[in-house]
Amino acid sequence: MNFQQLEYVLAVDQHKHFAQAAESCCVTQATLSAMIKKLEAELNMVLFDRSRQPVKTTEEGEQIIQLAKKILTNRNEMLTLNNQESQGLSGVIRLGIIPTIANSLLPIILPTLLKEYPGLHFNITEITTEELKHQIISQKIDIGILASPLGDDVLEENILYYEAMMVYGIQESNKKYISPTDIQNKKIWLLEEGNCFRNQSSTICDIREKSIGPENLTFDASSFDTLLNLTDQFGGCTLVPELYYNLMPEEKKQKTRHFEFPLPVREISLVYQRPYAKKRSIDILTEKIKELVKDRLITSELKPKDLSIIGID
Repeated sequence: MNFQQLEYVLAVDQHKHFAQAAESCCVTQATLSAMIKKLEAELNMVLFDRSRQPVKTTEEGEQIIQLAKKILTNRNEMLTLNNQESQGLSGVIRLGIIPTIANSLLPIILPTLLKEYPGLHFNITEITTEELKHQIISQKIDIGILASPLGDDVLEENILYYEAMMVYGIQESNKKYISPTDIQNKKIWLLEEGNCFRNQSSTICDIREKSIGPENLTFDASSFDTLLNLTDQFGGCTLVPELYYNLMPEEKKQKTRHFEFPLPVREISLVYQRPYAKKRSIDILTEKIKELVKDRLITSELKPKDLSIIGID
């Protein structure tokens, strides 16, 4: 048994096709098949049902896949550990981040990370929560930044910060804080279905979309900019996270308010797969992001009792 055989097994499990797996591993199909058959003989078990298309991983094969992932992850960690200790953080970090965080967080953290860790190359992809989780588990990316908690036993979560959720569309200048009852009869503009921020917005004191507004308009927005524009044009309210609020022009900030205490917040975490791949890099990045964001959030000044963490489901 060797590492190469385990990599071939993972490739077939991912592609569900021997030819495609061989192409991804830059070997011939004959070579890949022979190596996997040799491993199956050594283990005295069949890892793949080759009679089916796409190829199906057997029940025993699924157990081997999980062990192979752990073995290869630990191997990569050992190979990079000495280099990191002697030269500082280096190598490639494949980072996935959800859109409702990327637009406001990346401008804050990237300049400092790129300057302080010149040996690290950041390969960043903006993707949905479900796709991000899938790509971490399939080892296409190393870490993700998303709203949590996920409740996934396979993934580890390093909490980065708690971000207040705020209301946009308030015209009353004397209102410093807003309660959910203040907007119960208003149209609430929300992001598209499947977006966790939409779910969180709907959860806050049972806020739901209202029918007021143009009867012949249904719109699923994909950005906070669109939500603000819809609110300005047709009235009603929408919710935005605090870091995004910090980027808004002053005239729009004047129409934005915090909720009453306990403050509704979303939990933002750095997520990665167990066992810990690139653990030292992950821990350092976690602490650096916390440091860079801390002074930009009202939650940094509050006690836990003053916060109400809104789940993502």
